[in-house]
Amino acid sequence: MKTLTYVDALNVALSADLPEDVKAKLTALRDQTAKRNSAERKPTKAQVANEALKEQVLAVLTTENATVTDIMGKSDALSALSNQKVSALVNALVEDGKAVKEVLKRKSYFRLP
Repeated sequence: MKTLTYVDALNVALSADLPEDVKAKLTALRDQTAKRNSAERKPTKAQVANEALKEQVLAVLTTENATVTDIMGKSDALSALSNQKVSALVNALVEDGKAVKEVLKRKSYFRLP
């Protein structure tokens, strides 16, 4: 089942028989919402910083399994970050397909594919 988004809800509302001024306002709102949700926005400052940190994580990853703590110990820049931050960066790399995650005995291990 697809989740109903604001744009979908506005499209349904626009299909109803409404006065022209109301349709104009709803159309403007729908266009504004669609633009805000588009992927064409430039990345935020935090996203740009995270990309640089992801490159550092990739530099220390090998084909052997390593925990987040192991990854942090291999780089001074990464050891200055929190465990949660490095974990989020590595999981983002897993989502991008640049790293592989294995869970063995309830412990997460990461490596290059």
